[in-house]
Amino acid sequence: MEAIFSLLVPIEWVVASVMALVHQGLEFLGMDPESGVAWALSIVGLTAVIRMALIPVFVRQIKAQRSMQVIAPDLRKIQDKYKGKKDQASREAMTKETMALYSEHKTNPFASCLPLLLQMPIFFSLFRVLNYRLKEDGEAIGLLSEPLRQQAMNAELFGAKLSDTFLGADASATRWIAAVLIAMMVSTTFFSQRQLTFKNMPASALEGPMAQQQKILLYALPFIFVISGPNFPIGVLIYWTVSNAWSMGQQFYVIRRNPTPGSEAEKALIARKTEKAARKGLTIDGRTLEEARAEEEAAAAAAEEERRNRQRQQPKRKKGKKGGAKPGQTGGASKPGGANAGDSGPGPTST
Repeated sequence: MEAIFSLLVPIEWVVASVMALVHQGLEFLGMDPESGVAWALSIVGLTAVIRMALIPVFVRQIKAQRSMQVIAPDLRKIQDKYKGKKDQASREAMTKETMALYSEHKTNPFASCLPLLLQMPIFFSLFRVLNYRLKEDGEAIGLLSEPLRQQAMNAELFGAKLSDTFLGADASATRWIAAVLIAMMVSTTFFSQRQLTFKNMPASALEGPMAQQQKILLYALPFIFVISGPNFPIGVLIYWTVSNAWSMGQQFYVIRRNPTPGSEAEKALIARKTEKAARKGLTIDGRTLEEARAEEEAAAAAAEEERRNRQRQQPKRKKGKKGGAKPGQTGGASKPGGANAGDSGPGPTST
């Protein structure tokens, strides 16, 4: 395990240095450098820097999710094709066709997890900084010099140190703060995932095995944080809660302005445009509402009139009288054998 943590040292250096820089900026603005609020805001600043650096990855995540939604029907066809077939050849063929579909659309199901996966090393590095560097036997790292380390170690936020945990706290105030932050972390994790899954997906993408996996992840991830959260330092809980809040705001902006076709978000966007146009007295295509209604009524009336004209102009079939002239004949007395006198043209040939 120590070998793994040693790989995080460069990331720890960056995390500690960004925290120190933000802290110095807050001190320049007049905040008390020894206060817990200043160091908590330093973690908030660290979160903002990291999330801004991850914006390209977030854009790629959105594109990957949309591509997955587009190919969802094709994926279901492949799954239905090999449903119930458990032999090795069928499994390999199903995997091959699935990977070919991913390659064709230049996507994969793991791309939607990129922001979370890339944040995990930062998450553990911050955990190490708070849990080990801000202890009595800890060491300075990066721009987090020894005086700054001492300030951060002794700073208190409403009676709780940034390195305290729910399980390791002695004071009830610390446990209350940790419990509130854990609840906020879990709830923001759930709602950010739900916003992305249900708000920005068409109905067709909410069916099938992949949709079921996303629903399981929606509830599994918050549950994992409920179990592991009491072991996280206060500073880590602040980071994760702020990061989730950032995700929700970022997703809200993207989904509101550029929703996935067929999703609930797109329907809401169309409704907003229609309502906005109605307030201005215009429809979406620039006509007034009165003109649009008049044109619709005129079109309906014209269609009804055309239908009635077709019914009036339809010729009615007349029944001929017995022994009378048949269509195509000029009339006259009938001859024996069925030939009529005065026929203007050849009559039907009798067999």
